[in-house]
Amino acid sequence: MEALLVSYGIDWANLLVRWLHLITGIAWIGASFYFVWLDNSIRPPKPGSDLEKKGVSGELWAVHGGGFYNPQKYQVAPAELPEELHWFKWEAYATWITGVAMLFIVYYFNASAMMVDKSVANLTGPEAVGVGIGTLVLGWIVYDLLCKSPLGKREGLLGLVMFVFIVAVAYLLTHLLSGRAAYIHVGAMIGTIMVGNVLMVIIPGQRKLVEAMKAGRSPDPIHGRKGKQRSVHNNYFTLPILFIMISNHYAMTYTHAYSWLVLAAIMAAGVLIRHFFNLRHKGRVSVGYPIAGVVLLLAVAVAIAPRPIVPAAPAASAASAGEGAAPAAAAAPDFARIQAIVTQRCASCHSDKPTQAGFATAPAGMMLQTPELIHQHAAKIFQRAVQTKDMPLANMTQMTDAERAELAAWFQAGAK
Repeated sequence: MEALLVSYGIDWANLLVRWLHLITGIAWIGASFYFVWLDNSIRPPKPGSDLEKKGVSGELWAVHGGGFYNPQKYQVAPAELPEELHWFKWEAYATWITGVAMLFIVYYFNASAMMVDKSVANLTGPEAVGVGIGTLVLGWIVYDLLCKSPLGKREGLLGLVMFVFIVAVAYLLTHLLSGRAAYIHVGAMIGTIMVGNVLMVIIPGQRKLVEAMKAGRSPDPIHGRKGKQRSVHNNYFTLPILFIMISNHYAMTYTHAYSWLVLAAIMAAGVLIRHFFNLRHKGRVSVGYPIAGVVLLLAVAVAIAPRPIVPAAPAASAASAGEGAAPAAAAAPDFARIQAIVTQRCASCHSDKPTQAGFATAPAGMMLQTPELIHQHAAKIFQRAVQTKDMPLANMTQMTDAERAELAAWFQAGAK
């Protein structure tokens, strides 16, 4: 009973922290989208106008929620520091904090099941956690050094190098961790880079601007330029990281033999689509970018589409067939055999009262303890146990390839 209560408590922690992570992420990404739109949409004031004399580099008029708005951006800073100044930082910090909490709740507290795949690498749970945490630290260090290097002055080349670096990390992680854990840690690395930009560059630069004004000095515009650069980087990271946040629901991506390449293509599509909107805010409509992004996504969908599975012929049948004769298809096992496999390999988690440690309720609400439920979820059993092979989770119940073949034969014969 105690173990059940612990699992139930973890489920609630998972629910509440995930909800908070979603809320704060929406706030952070929404602010990123808005301010990049604002930067790209403002128009310079008329030469000799009062706005130009005040040091305003651009303004725009907008209507929203029944009111008119007139945001203005200064080239460096206004002549006087306003009494009330709004800062945008806690959205970023809260998103990262809740994201790391999710890593611990979902992955690190149950690393042997959620992060380790013995068919990929023979790691222990603590070793897998070390790989995950090391990835977050390494990602920020490499990115920050690249931005501070001469490469940081060449945005296009910097972006290409960072993309190659992220793909290389994805390749490495998919050869060390389970596919699901590999994807989520690529996303966590990107999220750490994004919050590092806010914590280590953007906010400190803004503080220096404010401190200079309070001291009666002219603020150094370099801080604004550095902050703007990192803010734009964060904007391009948003669509890739949003995909990774939901990727755990789509096993066909992270279980593919070339899952790192699948992730690279989807991230590239996200960047292309984001670039279209950023250009559009500036008044440039380049439809080639979203078209390329959509084509890339379609290409991925076609490339990873499941292929028909041809059941192997039993050894005796193959031997008795004459040379050159087509082998007979494997006979579908009877349902009693299928139920025995599902009960032994799947129902310890997927039942109304799971017996597998760490589960208080059936994952995704899918229960398989009765013949009716097995028939109801036959397509999902086939997809996850045969096609993607990501279930049972970390193959904790040690389902064999022969058993997967039996499930395939049963499903393809009509799941009777």
